[in-house]
Amino acid sequence: MKKECNGYPMPKERFELLESINSPDDLRRLPVEKLTTLAAQMRAFMVDSVSRTGGHLSSSLGATELAIALHYVFHTPDDRIIWDVGHQAYAHKILTGRREAMDHIRQTGGISGFPKRSESEYDAFGTGHSSTSVSAALGMAVADAQTGNTTRWHVAVIGDGALTGGMAIEALNHVGVYKDNLRLLIVLNDNDCSISPPAGALSRSLGKLVSTQPIWRVREMSKTLLRPLPTLWDFAKRIEKQTVNFLSPPSTLFSSFDLNYWGPFDGHDIVSLIEVLENLRALEGPCVLHVKTHKGMGYAPALANPTLYHGVSPFDPSVGIRSASGAGKPTYTEVFSSWVCDQAAHDDRLYAITPAMREGSGLVEFEKRFPDRYSDVAIAEQHAVTFAAGLACEGMHPVVALYSTFAQRAYDQIVHDVALQNLPVVFAIDRGGLVGADGPTHHGVFDIAFLRSLPNMVVMTPSNEDECRKMLSTAYACSGPAAVRYPRGRGPGVPVTSTLERLPLGKSRTLLKGTAPKGRRVAILGFGAMVPRLEKAAYALQATLIDMRFVKPMDRDAVLEAARTHDLVVTAEEGVRMGGAGSAVLEVLSQEMVCTPTLVLGIEDRFIEHGDTKTLLAECGLDEDGMLERIRKALERVESQHA
Repeated sequence: MKKECNGYPMPKERFELLESINSPDDLRRLPVEKLTTLAAQMRAFMVDSVSRTGGHLSSSLGATELAIALHYVFHTPDDRIIWDVGHQAYAHKILTGRREAMDHIRQTGGISGFPKRSESEYDAFGTGHSSTSVSAALGMAVADAQTGNTTRWHVAVIGDGALTGGMAIEALNHVGVYKDNLRLLIVLNDNDCSISPPAGALSRSLGKLVSTQPIWRVREMSKTLLRPLPTLWDFAKRIEKQTVNFLSPPSTLFSSFDLNYWGPFDGHDIVSLIEVLENLRALEGPCVLHVKTHKGMGYAPALANPTLYHGVSPFDPSVGIRSASGAGKPTYTEVFSSWVCDQAAHDDRLYAITPAMREGSGLVEFEKRFPDRYSDVAIAEQHAVTFAAGLACEGMHPVVALYSTFAQRAYDQIVHDVALQNLPVVFAIDRGGLVGADGPTHHGVFDIAFLRSLPNMVVMTPSNEDECRKMLSTAYACSGPAAVRYPRGRGPGVPVTSTLERLPLGKSRTLLKGTAPKGRRVAILGFGAMVPRLEKAAYALQATLIDMRFVKPMDRDAVLEAARTHDLVVTAEEGVRMGGAGSAVLEVLSQEMVCTPTLVLGIEDRFIEHGDTKTLLAECGLDEDGMLERIRKALERVESQHA
């Protein structure tokens, strides 16, 4: 008996064909006419699975036929496939022996939500950030050519706006240098209408025709004959480009890099897709295949609102995602969203910028209210920062909203274009610290260390929602660059002021005064979200608890006073220990030659895997009980040294 679940059928045995596929070898044994059924079952499986675990849904739904066709035509894992961005690769994971593992995707001990080389031989390259696939695939193809392997194919699937990243354009420019003995296919998974749609049946038919070997041989023969005759060669080249561009305008970009372009094709027509891929696989030299897909395909709510279903928490697939009531504590992102609108209403110089993270960074309302002072620059963090620098040069006061992990991609621009020129740019850095299920590619643990080393930069870490708003106002008042680094999700629930109140620059606040006897006096210096987690240890040890607020400029007086009046100093941050806030405290003590024992709590010198955030904090010894235990042990060592 069948029932409908938001547009896709759910018979009792709805995964029968899918369950027979445990590897691409199994897939390639199926007749082509069964692949449409397989795609439908895979989509139903993805919705069923992700609705229970959470994860990236709409992108993977859209790439289902593409994943099937690629593994059907290419001899994976010997042929390499790189998925860019990696969150569109769930169908790829399912087809490559990880169907049952989807029950624990992105969970502690489970498989990653992104391709990961250590997880599967089918994951040719790790892709948690975007716009890297063409560079990596080209490197692999050149390496194989160097060793004489000219039969292996290297496929870069680039979608979800990844082509807007500057690195992808740089790679295309390099790819155009190579012509022969290089098996490289770039698949543009166009799922957001950023490039013109297909030009109808004529375009599709022409694409199939010109991708066949006979036409390709004629084309290459013509090049060989005409190249020695510059006038005729230039004329023929212009005619070829004009003919193809007339039928499919997107090829203009790729022909500019002297790349052979095919498409656009319907990325959900699996039979035609396989036919074209088989034709292209028989060719030589780099080429581009343009396919049009729809994010959320096969699940009506995701198709109607792919952004909402991009990254989801568990939900009921029969009814879809229901929006929250809005009651309760605001998230830090919501605090930023409210502040940036209020500040913009107060100062018409404010200009907000985001690199393709309008919803995630909290700029939806700002765009509605101040459209003339807002830019989403697409997946282009480097451009976002230098664009902000240019605005600042001419009197605007830009605010760049981006995730900590993506700020890494613009580090050179933060250094050279903003900090070096001491320009007043505010960096609203979301998702600072451990972010949970997205794992090591998305944990925001390096920002404190790389920002505090920059001259002219102010770095603040709010311990609650109200502090976050005040720090954003403080950053905006700075005459040079300033960063406010706040965590993902909700804070402890401190009421948020509606004013644009600022904090005194570089001043901490003492939350608890220690009452422990001499020999057991502990001063705990907390940074950001660690402060409320340290209250348990502070009360248990009768310790002093200081909310440091500023990583830079550091409150030197507070640090030195704490060190001189306590037997143990403890610093705690949700970031890397090496070069982080704790290192800044040690630098102050070293400069003043104060030798109080100091325990630096933070993330050790390793990448932290994905999983539940609370579990990850405990694994790093940064949960409440873990920090209390570590401080007690340090205090015991101090006592034993003075015994």
